[in-house]
Amino acid sequence: MRLGIVTYDSSHLKTEQLVIAYSKDARVDTIEIFALPFIKRPQREVLIPHRPDQIKAVTTGCLVELDKVSFRRWDGRESLHDRVDVFVIAGAGILDIGFAGNKPIVNAHPGIIPTTRGLDSFKWAIYEGDPLGVTLHLIDNEVDKGELLAIERTPIFLSDTVETLSRRHYELEVELMKNVLDTVDKRVDSVALEKPAHMRMPIGKEVEMLQKFDAWKHKMLTQFKDQARI
Repeated sequence: MRLGIVTYDSSHLKTEQLVIAYSKDARVDTIEIFALPFIKRPQREVLIPHRPDQIKAVTTGCLVELDKVSFRRWDGRESLHDRVDVFVIAGAGILDIGFAGNKPIVNAHPGIIPTTRGLDSFKWAIYEGDPLGVTLHLIDNEVDKGELLAIERTPIFLSDTVETLSRRHYELEVELMKNVLDTVDKRVDSVALEKPAHMRMPIGKEVEMLQKFDAWKHKMLTQFKDQARI
């Protein structure tokens, strides 16, 4: 299996975590990193940083020190379909999927598609009272919509804070991506209600989200127990 990793030409924690895992997978023959130009955005004010700081990692180019790994800078347009068998999105904005030909492009979305789509999905799920989970899906031309490969709900505990839950939620996302080769040939159906994709959560709504957290947590735990009894 030839695996292609789409990411940024920068330090990137998720890429580091995934490439280390893939380099140990006997099913993977080669790993080619395609690094997009990284444009640093202005620091955005948030109350809760719900994902680890991605720049606290080695640069993606350094990962060639691992077995099987090669690296090249990529403009996001050049066709790559003859170079790999499966593409994995470790970090990228919206891409024209034509670069992959008919090869699958797998993404992990930190929300349950199609209910929680777009940005800041962890926070919006809590704010809107929706279940929290991660969806592996194939990229298509719509935001967070392609064919679904796997959906897994994030475990919630009574003593969770927003910080402990967000850490576990991110870890679940990475874990599902590490096992992408187990799911790439599978498809699942979602019965969740479809909602529009979200933009970043403003500070005012983030304040409200934090106020709703405990009630949301108890609601999710109650729903889980009720489903377990069926």
